Amino acid sequence: MSKTLLMDYINFDVSPLTITESLNENNGRLIVQGVIQRANALNQNKRIYPRNILEREVQKYMDLVSDRRSLGELDHPDSSVINLSNVSHIITDLWWQEDDLVGKLEILSTPSGNILKELFKSGVKIGISSRGLGSTREIGEGQVEVQDDFEILCWDMVSNPSTHGSFVTPLHEGKEAIIDSKIEKYNRINEIVIDIFSSLDFECGAKCEIKED
Repeated sequence: MSKTLLMDYINFDVSPLTITESLNENNGRLIVQGVIQRANALNQNKRIYPRNILEREVQKYMDLVSDRRSLGELDHPDSSVINLSNVSHIITDLWWQEDDLVGKLEILSTPSGNILKELFKSGVKIGISSRGLGSTREIGEGQVEVQDDFEILCWDMVSNPSTHGSFVTPLHEGKEAIIDSKIEKYNRINEIVIDIFSSLDFECGAKCEIKED
């Protein structure tokens, strides 16, 4: 049975941390944590991940965590390769709470990480999504079960989770930010990106030319 790229979203329901407090307490690093995967539960893609398969993959993935190679990207690429130029975060710990896999994430000071940090600071809801390779078996009524050949690759930060509860909702000034999905859901994203790049100290000559090969 051939493997395909499996991308599944889960609600990132964290115990929210005030961004300012996190930055102060972690030497300028932004740390968030929450559920990143759920075993034995049907997600919005109609897939079920058996607990024993996820446990096996988490145990293997902990080697990457220990070596600080447990990287993830901002948004999902349609590839099994982790693109270093788009890395936004690193997973620093994983543990189980019943059938919920909880992860602790450090947001990196990369271009994508800085965008992610600014999105958090602006109160934008961010989800998390697994990316892996494997096959599935139909178990009825459009539902499929992930098979034993599954291999987890990483967890990416995304804007549109398909499973309830996968959003990071940081606290702001000690109070949980309340986001109305119908109001200002996307209208600040462009402004945020512009602010990030305008703050970078790029120098250019009188004219900047784009050359094509």
